[in-house]
Amino acid sequence: MTGPRGDYVEQIRRGGADLPPELAAAFAKVPREAFVPDGFQRRDGSWVRPADPEFLSTVYSDDVLVTKVDNKIPVSSSSQPSLMAIMIMALRVAPGQRILEIGAGTGYNAALLASLGATIISIDVQEDVAVRARAALARAGISHVRVEHGDGYAGHPGDRFDRVMATVGIGGVPPQWLEQLAPGGLVLAPVKHAGTHPVLVISGPPDGPVTATPVCPAGFMLAAGPLTADHPGAFPSPAGPMDELSQAVPARFDPALDEIAYRDLWYAAGAWNRRASHVAVPGREQGCLTLLDETRTGGAVILPDGSIHTTGSADFVGQAVRVLDRWTAAGRPSMQAWQVSFTLTGDPSAPIWAPDAWELS
Repeated sequence: MTGPRGDYVEQIRRGGADLPPELAAAFAKVPREAFVPDGFQRRDGSWVRPADPEFLSTVYSDDVLVTKVDNKIPVSSSSQPSLMAIMIMALRVAPGQRILEIGAGTGYNAALLASLGATIISIDVQEDVAVRARAALARAGISHVRVEHGDGYAGHPGDRFDRVMATVGIGGVPPQWLEQLAPGGLVLAPVKHAGTHPVLVISGPPDGPVTATPVCPAGFMLAAGPLTADHPGAFPSPAGPMDELSQAVPARFDPALDEIAYRDLWYAAGAWNRRASHVAVPGREQGCLTLLDETRTGGAVILPDGSIHTTGSADFVGQAVRVLDRWTAAGRPSMQAWQVSFTLTGDPSAPIWAPDAWELS
């Protein structure tokens, strides 16, 4: 590729995706700009239009493109390409497979799957998003993808798939997705954990047992309806940013944990403490690992250097110290070292299999 697309595949590789040749070819072939014809939102909140000089160079960067905003909250996007690549590789796509995609987004992810030889049914709960994705796929000349408007909780009744892939954050997996899998099939989904959405490879019969292994850290827009229904074991969400923090415990990591190791610590914290969450902290661009108190406005924040900051809750400082001690004593395990077990929970009329127990393998 030349021009703005020239470095695109290499950017995806630098983002952590060890692309096999067929997936590299799909990223090189499918025109991403066809899926954002109305432009997208920058990280600073401004809008990039197709006529803007930086439009193509931004489209062909390893970055998320937000395409729909509701009351300043992003509700649809084209995900970061390197994350898309990692998820597609974990899906183990082969020619001839049938894939159910939950969350159509712009249609770009389905186009990549189709370029690998799969046939896709993509479902989105937002009708306008489904309409635009359908038009984008036609504009790009992509076949073997059908986009439907509907609630993805039920999957696609009466059908059978080799893979189910969710591209929105969910609280758990409906039994229907597992029931619609062909023998040997799997679900790939970003499942809520400590305020983030690590991607899991999930398998099991619709009546259980259901188990999973983590693939990578991620953050996704939330699905609507029973896919994110509250349940007794759900992690808490913060009531807002955490202000007026004071340091309670000094740093213990020198150098500080890099982003990957910090996410590994974060995953372990969620496995060991159900108060773990994701909180905005003044002065820090990225959210931080936090153990939230019962008010969800305070608790203890663990920074990448291992220092602990608090709004004044000594009990949560002690809990944070124990998380750090335990993770260090275990040899700083990666999130991929965990095995996850699920329990059937959520809305009794529309239950989900949600993560319930974690063991280091």
